[in-house]
Amino acid sequence: MRVFKLERYFARYEFQAKYLLSSSDCESLSQAELLALAGDDTRRMWEELILGYTESQGHPLLREEIAKLYDHTSAEDILVAVPEEGIFLAMNSFPGKGGQFLHPFPAYQSLSEIAYAAGYEPLAWPLRVEGGRWTLDLEQLRRQVSPRMRLLVLNFPHNPTGYLPTEAELREIVAIAREHNLFIFSDEMYRYLEHHPEERLPAICDIYENGVSLGGLSKSFALPGLRIGWLATRHKTLFESLAQLKDYTTICGSAPSEILAIIGLQAKEVILERNRSIVRNNLQLAREFFQSRQQDFQWLEPQGSSIAFPRLLRKIPVGTFCDAVVRQENLMILPGDVYNFPGNHFRIGLGRKSFPEALARLGAFLERI
Repeated sequence: MRVFKLERYFARYEFQAKYLLSSSDCESLSQAELLALAGDDTRRMWEELILGYTESQGHPLLREEIAKLYDHTSAEDILVAVPEEGIFLAMNSFPGKGGQFLHPFPAYQSLSEIAYAAGYEPLAWPLRVEGGRWTLDLEQLRRQVSPRMRLLVLNFPHNPTGYLPTEAELREIVAIAREHNLFIFSDEMYRYLEHHPEERLPAICDIYENGVSLGGLSKSFALPGLRIGWLATRHKTLFESLAQLKDYTTICGSAPSEILAIIGLQAKEVILERNRSIVRNNLQLAREFFQSRQQDFQWLEPQGSSIAFPRLLRKIPVGTFCDAVVRQENLMILPGDVYNFPGNHFRIGLGRKSFPEALARLGAFLERI
């Protein structure tokens, strides 16, 4: 597989730069903060935990808590996995290799790269800017679907733009997939970070019989260190293939992580509201900052997630700009180059408490150049 540009960029700077302006997760909870949310039963589970092997499909109680996030998907439809592992399992389990798959562009690289490595031919479905926001063209989707297409990859709220279609648009996408007998893989890692809760979309696993939803605790739940995610699908044959392939990857999950994940999911309303509050406050700061510097940036309003993808208007390549910022301000900004996307865009992260300070460092840099 080709180099994962985004992850290599983070490997270079994430733990060296003092300030991070592009982190996609929300402010991580400490173990003490999480354990303070535990009920009596889960506290006892934690204190009496035995560090042995765990069930390959995932702890039964964990799968029950995950299933509560869905309307028509049961615990038996859930396979617990590391989120990145979930992408690998799915792309290597879908039938129809040698056919085409369609994915939004830009995209988190593994959503396209792993399917490509598994034998699918990639087709890009580009996002475009319209009315100061990102959007996808459903008519273009209809034009691109062909008899060779086997798989449609979705990601809403979208990384890196924060784009979110309407529910009617999502159901139209599902109708197109059903008409052409396509599988759908839906990356829903940013679900529950919609900026207007009434715009939250139904999960693909709930509304499409050939759909797989990827969820996890890394983004919306501020628990990336647990490395807990899951695949949810009501397609029984596909589920069996996913579970069998997992025997060749992690086999089973981390026992401590599973118990901590149960605690987090049982306290989901508290955790999610905490994270949404951080994002709301930082989003307002971002609006004010970028709109006051319209000679330097084009602000593109995200509709969900903890990230945004504005555009640098200065006559300098965004990669060069980001390199200068990290050298002079010790501030890491992720250039859109890592997505192979044109237009001088860069990603900012709205989920960290340090966002105001990081934004101030960017402002100081702009004053000097």
